[in-house]
Amino acid sequence: MSTHHIGGRIRELRKVRQFSVRQLADRVAISVSLLEKVESGRRTPSPGLVAQLARALSVGPDRITGQPYINGAESEDQVQAVIPELRRILLTYDNPDDLVTSPRPLAVLAAEMDHVAQMRQDGQYVPMGPLLPGLLAELTHVALTARGEDRQRAYWWLARGYRATNSLAHKLGYHDLSLTAVERVHWAADRSGDPLMQVTAAYLKAGAMIRMGAFTSGRRLLEGLVEEVGRLAPEASLSEEQLAVQGAVLLKLAILEARDGRVERAAERLTEARVAAGMLRQDTTHYEMSFGPTNVRIHEVAAMIDAGDTEQAVARLREWGVEQDRTEWELPNGIAAERASHHHIDVAAARLAEGDRAGAFADLAVARGISPIHTRFHPTTRHTAAALVRLDRHADDSIAGFARWAGV
Repeated sequence: MSTHHIGGRIRELRKVRQFSVRQLADRVAISVSLLEKVESGRRTPSPGLVAQLARALSVGPDRITGQPYINGAESEDQVQAVIPELRRILLTYDNPDDLVTSPRPLAVLAAEMDHVAQMRQDGQYVPMGPLLPGLLAELTHVALTARGEDRQRAYWWLARGYRATNSLAHKLGYHDLSLTAVERVHWAADRSGDPLMQVTAAYLKAGAMIRMGAFTSGRRLLEGLVEEVGRLAPEASLSEEQLAVQGAVLLKLAILEARDGRVERAAERLTEARVAAGMLRQDTTHYEMSFGPTNVRIHEVAAMIDAGDTEQAVARLREWGVEQDRTEWELPNGIAAERASHHHIDVAAARLAEGDRAGAFADLAVARGISPIHTRFHPTTRHTAAALVRLDRHADDSIAGFARWAGV
Protein backbone atom coordinates (compact mmCIF):
# COMPACT_ATOMS: atom_id res chain seq x y z
CA MET A 1 0.00 0.00 0.00
CA SER A 2 1.41 3.35 -1.01
CA THR A 3 2.29 5.80 1.76
CA HIS A 4 2.61 8.70 -0.67
CA HIS A 5 -0.54 10.60 0.19
CA ILE A 6 -1.81 14.08 -0.65
CA GLY A 7 -0.15 15.57 2.42
CA GLY A 8 3.18 14.11 1.40
CA ARG A 9 2.89 15.66 -2.04
CA ILE A 10 2.06 19.04 -0.50
CA ARG A 11 5.06 18.78 1.81
CA GLU A 12 7.39 17.88 -1.08
CA LEU A 13 6.12 20.74 -3.25
CA ARG A 14 6.41 23.16 -0.32
CA LYS A 15 10.04 22.19 0.16
CA VAL A 16 10.77 22.50 -3.56
CA ARG A 17 9.34 26.03 -3.45
CA GLN A 18 11.40 26.66 -0.29
CA PHE A 19 8.39 27.70 1.80
CA SER A 20 8.23 27.14 5.52
CA VAL A 21 5.01 25.67 6.92
CA ARG A 22 4.03 29.12 8.18
CA GLN A 23 4.78 30.81 4.87
CA LEU A 24 2.55 28.40 2.95
CA ALA A 25 -0.18 28.56 5.59
CA ASP A 26 -0.16 32.35 5.38
CA ARG A 27 -0.42 32.24 1.59
CA VAL A 28 -3.67 30.26 1.75
CA ALA A 29 -4.98 31.90 4.96
CA ILE A 30 -5.13 28.77 7.13
CA SER A 31 -3.55 27.95 10.48
CA VAL A 32 -0.15 26.31 10.77
CA SER A 33 -1.84 23.58 12.80
CA LEU A 34 -4.26 22.72 9.97
CA LEU A 35 -1.49 22.62 7.37
CA GLU A 36 0.58 20.34 9.60
CA LYS A 37 -2.40 17.98 9.94
CA VAL A 38 -2.88 17.98 6.17
CA GLU A 39 0.80 17.29 5.49
CA SER A 40 0.87 14.46 8.03
CA GLY A 41 -2.21 12.88 6.48
CA ARG A 42 -4.40 13.31 9.55
CA ARG A 43 -6.74 15.79 7.83
CA THR A 44 -8.28 15.59 4.38
CA PRO A 45 -8.13 18.99 2.65
CA SER A 46 -11.34 20.24 1.05
CA PRO A 47 -11.39 20.69 -2.76
CA GLY A 48 -11.26 24.45 -2.21
CA LEU A 49 -8.15 24.17 -0.07
CA VAL A 50 -6.54 21.90 -2.66
CA ALA A 51 -7.15 24.56 -5.31
CA GLN A 52 -5.71 27.29 -3.09
CA LEU A 53 -2.64 25.23 -2.22
CA ALA A 54 -2.11 24.42 -5.88
CA ARG A 55 -2.12 28.11 -6.79
CA ALA A 56 0.23 28.97 -3.93
CA LEU A 57 2.62 26.21 -5.00
CA SER A 58 2.33 27.10 -8.72
CA VAL A 59 1.06 23.70 -9.81
CA GLY A 60 -2.23 22.27 -11.03
CA PRO A 61 -4.56 20.58 -8.54
CA ASP A 62 -3.81 17.23 -10.17
CA ARG A 63 -0.20 17.48 -8.98
CA ILE A 64 -1.51 17.58 -5.43
CA THR A 65 -4.20 14.94 -5.79
CA GLY A 66 -1.92 12.64 -7.78
CA GLN A 67 -4.35 12.24 -10.66
CA PRO A 68 -4.86 10.48 -12.97
CA TYR A 69 -4.76 7.34 -10.86
CA ILE A 70 -3.03 4.45 -12.59
CA ASN A 71 -2.95 1.26 -10.58
CA GLY A 72 -4.33 -2.26 -10.50
CA ALA A 73 -7.91 -1.22 -9.83
CA GLU A 74 -8.18 0.99 -12.90
CA SER A 75 -6.32 -1.47 -15.12
CA GLU A 76 -8.72 -4.20 -14.09
CA ASP A 77 -11.68 -2.12 -15.19
CA GLN A 78 -9.94 -1.10 -18.45
CA VAL A 79 -11.75 2.20 -18.07
CA GLN A 80 -8.64 4.09 -19.18
CA ALA A 81 -8.65 2.42 -22.60
CA VAL A 82 -11.03 4.93 -24.19
CA ILE A 83 -8.98 8.02 -23.27
CA PRO A 84 -6.71 8.05 -26.38
CA GLU A 85 -9.70 7.61 -28.69
CA LEU A 86 -11.60 10.41 -26.95
CA ARG A 87 -8.57 12.68 -27.35
CA ARG A 88 -8.63 11.99 -31.09
CA ILE A 89 -12.38 12.60 -31.35
CA LEU A 90 -12.15 15.91 -29.49
CA LEU A 91 -9.16 17.03 -31.54
CA THR A 92 -10.94 16.39 -34.86
CA TYR A 93 -14.30 17.75 -33.72
CA ASP A 94 -14.81 20.00 -36.77
CA ASN A 95 -12.86 17.88 -39.27
CA PRO A 96 -13.62 14.28 -38.32
CA ASP A 97 -12.18 11.12 -39.83
CA ASP A 98 -14.41 9.32 -42.32
CA LEU A 99 -16.78 6.71 -40.96
CA VAL A 100 -16.59 3.12 -42.20
CA THR A 101 -20.38 3.04 -42.53
CA SER A 102 -23.00 5.77 -42.71
CA PRO A 103 -24.15 7.17 -39.34
CA ARG A 104 -27.38 5.86 -37.90
CA PRO A 105 -30.52 8.06 -37.94
CA LEU A 106 -30.54 10.96 -35.49
CA ALA A 107 -33.46 9.49 -33.55
CA VAL A 108 -31.46 6.32 -32.87
CA LEU A 109 -28.36 8.29 -31.87
CA ALA A 110 -30.44 10.54 -29.60
CA ALA A 111 -31.92 7.54 -27.80
CA GLU A 112 -28.47 6.07 -27.23
CA MET A 113 -27.11 9.39 -26.01
CA ASP A 114 -30.02 9.70 -23.61
CA HIS A 115 -29.00 6.32 -22.20
CA VAL A 116 -25.37 7.46 -21.92
CA ALA A 117 -26.45 10.63 -20.11
CA GLN A 118 -28.35 8.55 -17.58
CA MET A 119 -25.30 6.34 -17.09
CA ARG A 120 -23.26 9.46 -16.42
CA GLN A 121 -25.65 10.60 -13.71
CA ASP A 122 -25.56 7.12 -12.20
CA GLY A 123 -21.75 7.09 -12.15
CA GLN A 124 -21.55 4.10 -14.50
CA TYR A 125 -18.35 5.24 -16.16
CA VAL A 126 -16.96 1.83 -17.06
CA PRO A 127 -19.85 0.71 -19.31
CA MET A 128 -20.38 4.30 -20.49
CA GLY A 129 -16.83 4.95 -21.66
CA PRO A 130 -16.64 2.56 -24.63
CA LEU A 131 -19.93 3.91 -26.00
CA LEU A 132 -18.72 7.49 -26.27
CA PRO A 133 -16.15 7.55 -29.11
CA GLY A 134 -18.35 5.91 -31.74
CA LEU A 135 -21.45 7.81 -30.68
CA LEU A 136 -19.63 11.15 -30.75
CA ALA A 137 -18.21 10.35 -34.18
CA GLU A 138 -21.63 9.56 -35.63
CA LEU A 139 -23.28 12.62 -34.10
CA THR A 140 -20.47 14.83 -35.39
CA HIS A 141 -21.02 13.67 -38.96
CA VAL A 142 -24.78 14.14 -38.68
CA ALA A 143 -24.36 17.63 -37.18
CA LEU A 144 -21.92 18.75 -39.87
CA THR A 145 -24.06 17.50 -42.77
CA ALA A 146 -27.65 18.02 -41.59
CA ARG A 147 -29.72 21.10 -42.31
CA GLY A 148 -32.29 23.19 -40.43
CA GLU A 149 -33.78 21.85 -37.22
CA ASP A 150 -32.10 18.45 -37.62
CA ARG A 151 -28.74 20.20 -37.60
CA GLN A 152 -29.56 22.06 -34.39
CA ARG A 153 -30.92 18.93 -32.74
CA ALA A 154 -27.79 17.00 -33.69
CA TYR A 155 -25.62 19.66 -32.09
CA TRP A 156 -27.87 19.58 -29.00
CA TRP A 157 -27.29 15.87 -28.54
CA LEU A 158 -23.61 16.28 -29.38
CA ALA A 159 -23.32 18.82 -26.56
CA ARG A 160 -24.67 16.19 -24.17
CA GLY A 161 -22.10 13.73 -25.49
CA TYR A 162 -19.29 16.16 -24.87
CA ARG A 163 -20.68 16.74 -21.37
CA ALA A 164 -20.48 12.99 -20.67
CA THR A 165 -16.90 13.05 -21.98
CA ASN A 166 -16.08 15.94 -19.65
CA SER A 167 -17.49 14.04 -16.70
CA LEU A 168 -15.60 10.86 -17.54
CA ALA A 169 -12.32 12.71 -18.03
CA HIS A 170 -12.78 14.74 -14.85
CA LYS A 171 -13.63 11.71 -12.71
CA LEU A 172 -10.64 9.77 -14.01
CA GLY A 173 -8.38 12.74 -13.35
CA TYR A 174 -7.56 13.72 -16.95
CA HIS A 175 -8.18 17.40 -16.33
CA ASP A 176 -6.65 18.60 -19.59
CA LEU A 177 -9.06 16.39 -21.53
CA SER A 178 -11.89 17.56 -19.29
CA LEU A 179 -11.18 21.20 -20.13
CA THR A 180 -11.10 20.39 -23.85
CA ALA A 181 -14.45 18.61 -23.52
CA VAL A 182 -15.94 21.67 -21.82
CA GLU A 183 -14.88 23.82 -24.76
CA ARG A 184 -16.50 21.32 -27.12
CA VAL A 185 -19.73 21.51 -25.11
CA HIS A 186 -19.64 25.27 -25.72
CA TRP A 187 -19.00 24.77 -29.42
CA ALA A 188 -21.93 22.39 -29.86
CA ALA A 189 -24.27 24.31 -27.54
CA ASP A 190 -23.72 27.54 -29.48
CA ARG A 191 -24.92 25.72 -32.61
CA SER A 192 -27.89 24.03 -30.96
CA GLY A 193 -30.04 27.16 -30.84
CA ASP A 194 -30.98 26.36 -27.23
CA PRO A 195 -30.18 29.14 -24.73
CA LEU A 196 -30.42 26.78 -21.74
CA MET A 197 -27.91 24.41 -23.32
CA GLN A 198 -25.60 27.39 -23.73
CA VAL A 199 -26.10 28.25 -20.06
CA THR A 200 -25.30 24.62 -19.21
CA ALA A 201 -22.05 24.84 -21.17
CA ALA A 202 -21.03 28.00 -19.32
CA TYR A 203 -22.01 26.36 -16.01
CA LEU A 204 -19.57 23.52 -16.73
CA LYS A 205 -16.83 26.02 -17.55
CA ALA A 206 -17.47 27.81 -14.26
CA GLY A 207 -17.14 24.49 -12.45
CA ALA A 208 -13.69 24.03 -14.01
CA MET A 209 -12.76 27.55 -12.90
CA ILE A 210 -13.75 26.74 -9.33
CA ARG A 211 -11.66 23.58 -9.34
CA MET A 212 -8.68 25.65 -10.49
CA GLY A 213 -9.26 28.29 -7.81
CA ALA A 214 -10.24 31.00 -10.31
CA PHE A 215 -12.97 32.28 -8.00
CA THR A 216 -13.28 35.83 -9.33
CA SER A 217 -13.70 34.69 -12.93
CA GLY A 218 -16.05 31.90 -11.93
CA ARG A 219 -18.17 34.24 -9.83
CA ARG A 220 -18.48 36.74 -12.66
CA LEU A 221 -19.53 34.01 -15.09
CA LEU A 222 -22.08 32.40 -12.77
CA GLU A 223 -23.65 35.69 -11.73
CA GLY A 224 -24.07 36.52 -15.39
CA LEU A 225 -25.78 33.17 -15.97
CA VAL A 226 -28.31 33.82 -13.18
CA GLU A 227 -29.26 37.07 -14.90
CA GLU A 228 -29.26 35.46 -18.34
CA VAL A 229 -31.77 32.78 -17.34
CA GLY A 230 -33.94 35.46 -15.77
CA ARG A 231 -34.01 37.35 -19.07
CA LEU A 232 -35.28 34.25 -20.89
CA ALA A 233 -38.59 34.26 -19.01
CA PRO A 234 -41.40 36.63 -20.02
CA GLU A 235 -42.60 38.75 -17.12
CA ALA A 236 -40.20 36.98 -14.74
CA SER A 237 -42.21 33.74 -14.88
CA LEU A 238 -39.61 30.98 -15.12
CA SER A 239 -40.52 27.59 -16.52
CA GLU A 240 -39.65 24.46 -14.52
CA GLU A 241 -36.61 23.86 -16.74
CA GLN A 242 -35.43 27.45 -16.33
CA LEU A 243 -35.93 27.29 -12.56
CA ALA A 244 -33.93 24.10 -12.36
CA VAL A 245 -31.03 25.45 -14.41
CA GLN A 246 -30.97 28.77 -12.56
CA GLY A 247 -31.17 26.94 -9.24
CA ALA A 248 -28.21 24.74 -10.15
CA VAL A 249 -26.22 27.87 -11.03
CA LEU A 250 -27.08 29.39 -7.63
CA LEU A 251 -25.87 26.24 -5.86
CA LYS A 252 -22.61 26.36 -7.81
CA LEU A 253 -22.24 29.98 -6.71
CA ALA A 254 -22.80 28.97 -3.08
CA ILE A 255 -19.97 26.43 -3.28
CA LEU A 256 -17.70 28.99 -4.93
CA GLU A 257 -18.34 31.51 -2.17
CA ALA A 258 -17.77 28.91 0.54
CA ARG A 259 -14.45 27.88 -0.98
CA ASP A 260 -13.47 31.53 -1.30
CA GLY A 261 -14.14 32.08 2.41
CA ARG A 262 -17.25 34.24 1.89
CA VAL A 263 -19.54 32.28 4.18
CA GLU A 264 -22.30 34.89 4.45
CA ARG A 265 -22.48 35.26 0.69
CA ALA A 266 -22.67 31.49 0.33
CA ALA A 267 -25.62 31.46 2.75
CA GLU A 268 -27.38 34.12 0.68
CA ARG A 269 -27.00 32.07 -2.50
CA LEU A 270 -28.31 28.97 -0.72
CA THR A 271 -31.36 30.96 0.41
CA GLU A 272 -32.03 32.04 -3.19
CA ALA A 273 -31.69 28.43 -4.34
CA ARG A 274 -34.01 27.26 -1.56
CA VAL A 275 -36.70 29.65 -2.80
CA ALA A 276 -36.35 28.30 -6.35
CA ALA A 277 -36.47 24.72 -5.07
CA GLY A 278 -39.63 25.56 -3.16
CA MET A 279 -41.27 26.56 -6.43
CA LEU A 280 -40.36 23.18 -7.92
CA ARG A 281 -41.40 21.23 -4.81
CA GLN A 282 -39.55 18.14 -6.03
CA ASP A 283 -36.12 17.10 -7.20
CA THR A 284 -35.53 17.33 -10.95
CA THR A 285 -32.80 16.57 -13.49
CA HIS A 286 -33.57 19.01 -16.30
CA TYR A 287 -30.51 19.47 -18.54
CA GLU A 288 -28.80 16.86 -16.34
CA MET A 289 -28.80 19.40 -13.51
CA SER A 290 -29.77 17.78 -10.23
CA PHE A 291 -31.85 20.42 -8.52
CA GLY A 292 -34.61 20.55 -5.94
CA PRO A 293 -35.11 20.60 -2.15
CA THR A 294 -32.82 17.61 -1.55
CA ASN A 295 -29.98 18.98 -3.64
CA VAL A 296 -30.18 22.32 -1.82
CA ARG A 297 -29.63 20.49 1.46
CA ILE A 298 -26.76 18.48 -0.03
CA HIS A 299 -25.09 21.72 -1.10
CA GLU A 300 -25.78 23.37 2.26
CA VAL A 301 -23.79 20.62 3.97
CA ALA A 302 -21.10 20.70 1.27
CA ALA A 303 -20.71 24.48 1.62
CA MET A 304 -20.16 24.13 5.38
CA ILE A 305 -17.56 21.44 4.79
CA ASP A 306 -15.79 23.49 2.11
CA ALA A 307 -15.76 26.48 4.47
CA GLY A 308 -14.13 24.31 7.15
CA ASP A 309 -17.13 24.14 9.49
CA THR A 310 -17.32 20.36 9.68
CA GLU A 311 -18.85 20.45 13.16
CA GLN A 312 -21.85 22.45 11.96
CA ALA A 313 -22.20 20.25 8.87
CA VAL A 314 -22.56 17.10 10.97
CA ALA A 315 -24.88 18.91 13.40
CA ARG A 316 -27.13 19.95 10.50
CA LEU A 317 -27.50 16.31 9.44
CA ARG A 318 -28.67 15.43 12.96
CA GLU A 319 -31.06 18.38 12.96
CA TRP A 320 -32.69 17.30 9.70
CA GLY A 321 -32.82 13.70 10.90
CA VAL A 322 -35.50 14.68 13.41
CA GLU A 323 -37.86 15.32 10.49
CA GLN A 324 -37.43 11.70 9.40
CA ASP A 325 -37.49 10.22 12.92
CA ARG A 326 -33.89 9.14 12.38
CA THR A 327 -30.63 9.89 14.13
CA GLU A 328 -29.38 11.69 11.02
CA TRP A 329 -30.82 12.88 7.74
CA GLU A 330 -30.86 10.29 4.96
CA LEU A 331 -31.15 11.02 1.27
CA PRO A 332 -34.53 10.15 -0.24
CA ASN A 333 -34.76 7.58 -3.02
CA GLY A 334 -34.37 8.71 -6.59
CA ILE A 335 -31.38 11.03 -6.20
CA ALA A 336 -28.80 10.61 -8.98
CA ALA A 337 -26.23 8.06 -7.85
CA GLU A 338 -23.27 10.30 -8.64
CA ARG A 339 -24.75 13.12 -6.54
CA ALA A 340 -25.66 10.80 -3.66
CA SER A 341 -22.25 9.12 -3.51
CA HIS A 342 -20.55 12.53 -3.66
CA HIS A 343 -22.57 13.62 -0.62
CA HIS A 344 -21.45 10.63 1.44
CA ILE A 345 -17.82 11.11 0.39
CA ASP A 346 -17.98 14.74 1.58
CA VAL A 347 -19.62 13.74 4.85
CA ALA A 348 -17.00 11.05 5.42
CA ALA A 349 -14.26 13.67 5.26
CA ALA A 350 -16.22 15.88 7.67
CA ARG A 351 -16.65 13.05 10.16
CA LEU A 352 -12.94 12.28 10.01
CA ALA A 353 -12.18 15.93 10.76
CA GLU A 354 -14.46 15.63 13.81
CA GLY A 355 -12.65 12.51 15.01
CA ASP A 356 -15.43 10.09 14.09
CA ARG A 357 -13.41 7.43 12.28
CA ALA A 358 -16.12 4.77 12.40
CA GLY A 359 -18.66 7.20 10.96
CA ALA A 360 -16.24 8.27 8.24
CA PHE A 361 -15.66 4.68 7.18
CA ALA A 362 -19.41 3.97 7.27
CA ASP A 363 -20.10 6.88 4.90
CA LEU A 364 -17.39 5.73 2.50
CA ALA A 365 -18.97 2.29 2.49
CA VAL A 366 -22.39 3.80 1.70
CA ALA A 367 -20.87 5.85 -1.14
CA ARG A 368 -19.28 2.69 -2.53
CA GLY A 369 -22.62 0.89 -2.43
CA ILE A 370 -24.34 3.69 -4.31
CA SER A 371 -21.73 4.28 -7.05
CA PRO A 372 -18.58 2.14 -6.78
CA ILE A 373 -16.63 3.64 -9.68
CA HIS A 374 -17.39 7.25 -8.78
CA THR A 375 -16.35 6.54 -5.20
CA ARG A 376 -13.12 4.79 -6.10
CA PHE A 377 -11.96 7.52 -8.47
CA HIS A 378 -12.82 10.43 -6.18
CA PRO A 379 -9.69 12.04 -4.66
CA THR A 380 -11.38 12.64 -1.31
CA THR A 381 -12.14 8.91 -1.02
CA ARG A 382 -8.48 8.08 -1.36
CA HIS A 383 -7.31 10.76 1.03
CA THR A 384 -9.89 9.82 3.66
CA ALA A 385 -9.25 6.07 3.32
CA ALA A 386 -5.51 6.61 3.59
CA ALA A 387 -5.97 8.69 6.73
CA LEU A 388 -8.21 6.02 8.27
CA VAL A 389 -5.55 3.37 7.67
CA ARG A 390 -2.81 5.51 9.22
CA LEU A 391 -4.99 6.24 12.26
CA ASP A 392 -6.18 2.64 12.68
CA ARG A 393 -4.25 1.19 15.61
CA HIS A 394 -6.07 -2.14 15.49
CA ALA A 395 -5.22 -2.90 11.86
CA ASP A 396 -8.87 -3.44 10.91
CA ASP A 397 -8.94 -5.65 7.81
CA SER A 398 -12.12 -4.01 6.52
CA ILE A 399 -10.52 -0.56 6.53
CA ALA A 400 -7.31 -1.83 4.97
CA GLY A 401 -9.32 -3.75 2.38
CA PHE A 402 -11.33 -0.67 1.45
CA ALA A 403 -8.14 1.35 1.10
CA ARG A 404 -6.64 -1.27 -1.21
CA TRP A 405 -9.84 -1.27 -3.27
CA ALA A 406 -9.66 2.51 -3.52
CA GLY A 407 -6.10 2.27 -4.84
CA VAL A 408 -4.39 3.76 -1.77
